[in-house]
Amino acid sequence: MVNQRTGLILVFSTAVISGFSVFINQFGVAEFNPYLFTFLKNTLVAVFLLALVLGFREINQVKKLKKKDWLWLLAIGLFGGAIPFLLFFKGLSLTTAANGSFVQKTMFVYVAFFAATILREKISLKLYLLGAVLLLGNLLLLKSLPASLNAGDYLILAATLFWAFEYTISKAALKTISPRLVALGRMGIGSLFILIFLVFTGNINSVAKLSMAQIPWILIASSLLASYVLTWYTGLKSVKVTTATVILLLGSPITTALTLLSGRSLTANQFAGLAVVAFGLIFAFWSGKFISAQRGTVVRS
Repeated sequence: MVNQRTGLILVFSTAVISGFSVFINQFGVAEFNPYLFTFLKNTLVAVFLLALVLGFREINQVKKLKKKDWLWLLAIGLFGGAIPFLLFFKGLSLTTAANGSFVQKTMFVYVAFFAATILREKISLKLYLLGAVLLLGNLLLLKSLPASLNAGDYLILAATLFWAFEYTISKAALKTISPRLVALGRMGIGSLFILIFLVFTGNINSVAKLSMAQIPWILIASSLLASYVLTWYTGLKSVKVTTATVILLLGSPITTALTLLSGRSLTANQFAGLAVVAFGLIFAFWSGKFISAQRGTVVRS
């Protein structure tokens, strides 16, 4: 059983993985059809998770799942493993990695709403303030402040809303289902929904255009995604979903830092953004809110 401190460390790890993933995936998704890219990497992750479930002998737990558990997994697969991935990677092909990462990091706002209404989670004022500070830092870290959202940003925003809902119901599902099974449900069932989408839209034909040069991108993206879902759901089991999504805000500065390391220089806004994020981190550890995070309340049947 993962305790709260370990859960927080795992969620911090998820934020780091997210920062690298958004940066790297922008290059991978530019190589070919974003829908096919999404399907192939998600399917590989699902196969890997199935191997883990078999290796840890959790397959017997599948037989014990109740109808309510299956409904949770079906919803998690559709709203977390299918629709938002299609929206996100199409959006990422139309905008920058930094912008995409920032839009996704507004998730804590939507999670706060879903958690309060579905999970009855009580959110402290300090957590709200911390989220606002980190979000401001992320905004300043953009090389130039966006005057408006483009089509890609809107697609990523829609994906973020779906993920916010899915993370909330996943927190409820983790009360009775193991993290690995929840992750497998998300990626396995989600991949089936994406396959149906590819077949009905004709995008499945893009498989014939797949080249050997594209395979490394799929493998890298799959490795990052597998690490993401394993650390996220294992950590989420013992951490409030609102606290966890605030921590995910740290992914955007990592994406921006990687963008800068690729040859770009810091602007005055970005220096200010780094200072604001640093202040937010100091505030977080000083207040002890992360370390004292409590397990969220789940839906009562």
